[in-house]
Amino acid sequence: MNKHPDKKTINQMRIEKNKAQATLREKQISEQLKSTPKITLKNSTCEYKTVEEETRARNTIVTDQIRVIKSQLPGLLKGLTKIRDPRNPKKLKHKLTVLMIYGIFMFVFNVASRREADREMTMPVFLQNLKQFFPEIKQLPHNDTLMRLLTGIKVHQIEEALIACIQKLIRNKKFTRYLIDKHYPIAIDGTQKMVRDYIWSEECQERTVGKENHKYKQYYVYVLEASLAFQNGMTIPFMSEFLSYTEGDTDRKKQDCETKAFKRLAIRLKSTFKRLPIMLLLDGLYANGPVMEICRNNRWDNMIVLKDDSLSTVWKEYDALQCLETKNHFNMKWGNRNQSFTWVNDIGYDYDGNKTQPIHVVVCKETWEEVDKKSNEIVPKKSKHAWISNKPLNKRNIHERCNLAARHRWNIESEILIQKHHGYQYEHCFSYDWTAMKGYHFLMRIGLMLNVLVQYSECFIDVIKTFGRRGTIKLIFETLKGPWLNADYVKKQIEKPLQLRLI
Repeated sequence: MNKHPDKKTINQMRIEKNKAQATLREKQISEQLKSTPKITLKNSTCEYKTVEEETRARNTIVTDQIRVIKSQLPGLLKGLTKIRDPRNPKKLKHKLTVLMIYGIFMFVFNVASRREADREMTMPVFLQNLKQFFPEIKQLPHNDTLMRLLTGIKVHQIEEALIACIQKLIRNKKFTRYLIDKHYPIAIDGTQKMVRDYIWSEECQERTVGKENHKYKQYYVYVLEASLAFQNGMTIPFMSEFLSYTEGDTDRKKQDCETKAFKRLAIRLKSTFKRLPIMLLLDGLYANGPVMEICRNNRWDNMIVLKDDSLSTVWKEYDALQCLETKNHFNMKWGNRNQSFTWVNDIGYDYDGNKTQPIHVVVCKETWEEVDKKSNEIVPKKSKHAWISNKPLNKRNIHERCNLAARHRWNIESEILIQKHHGYQYEHCFSYDWTAMKGYHFLMRIGLMLNVLVQYSECFIDVIKTFGRRGTIKLIFETLKGPWLNADYVKKQIEKPLQLRLI
């Protein structure tokens, strides 16, 4: 029986680990490899020495955030004002645009629920501070007022306002430096939004779960999301496609699926961005002929994950040809990894009996070293990635297409995790009315988009490094709920023009 390590042994293990890490760093430097940077917040006490310093800092941070948001609001409000208000004009207490702004700020400030919004966002100090930035807001409503409005309007117009805002940013060339071969990389992925053991709307998807002796049905909401996924990590949400049971073949009891939703999303994407050069970044689910055909017909560039157990005929042809294509090899160092790329161009992929798509397959094998947490020894690691490309591959474009584009499909995976676990309450049911639920979802996506623009703007670099993303949002919300703001300072700053500069 192994003896439980004592304090002396644990300290010795820690020393050995530090030595191994130092050795590994020296080895990486000698091999011209870069250590993986650790993204951590500053480990220090508060840098403000006096109340006056903290007050100035809070004023600056809040006004900078609101200025970035206000730079996007004219475009958003232009789209939101197109929504027809179904309420009785004689009984209106809050304008539709005020309700929309209120709903957006719920998610900008990471409010957890409608009740919390009613409790936190209707405090007199918060309202007074908010009026300094938005004089048109006379009073904030009860959240039930917003919910009732969302049940009666065409909520897809909220998403259209978001898309129009993204289109304006594209026209203003805010994303030019992050493009891949002059294409806008768009990642698409599906995720579950919420699940219940009872049906609450006819649009809910259903599935049978549980063990053989206790099976039962679950009803859930599933959404296909599309976001701009850039190489610097910035991910901009802009389009959602909800799966709906009613979209399936109800006569044959075949419900909606992610593939059908992708086809609907592709139609919307093409009609919205008719001439925009697009590169789709897709996971292994989309490695099939119909999806490739849609991309080709729409003239979309694409990189699709190819799994080991997918497209067996393609893998057989790749294995047969990659040994013969001796020039189609490229080795490089990227970060702390040694990469070996091998590719085969112009593989004929047959599908649907009589259709063929020419595709190009690349496999990336990586090797690197890490310090094992148990043995404190430097151990070798390896991984393999494979993608289908619609364009021929060569040594000049392999790094850009694979490392700077295809691998950043993970951006949308990270974005979904942020929406679920970092304050945006993606899985929370803000309403059991299907239309209102979608409305809150679109408002959440606008709030996330605004926060991303704030967090990647030049004026917020140091703030994010100090407080982190969630910490910054918390600091701003707490400042707006307290008597921190200086009215004269706020007025001067808000009147200054702002040119959005992204890092």
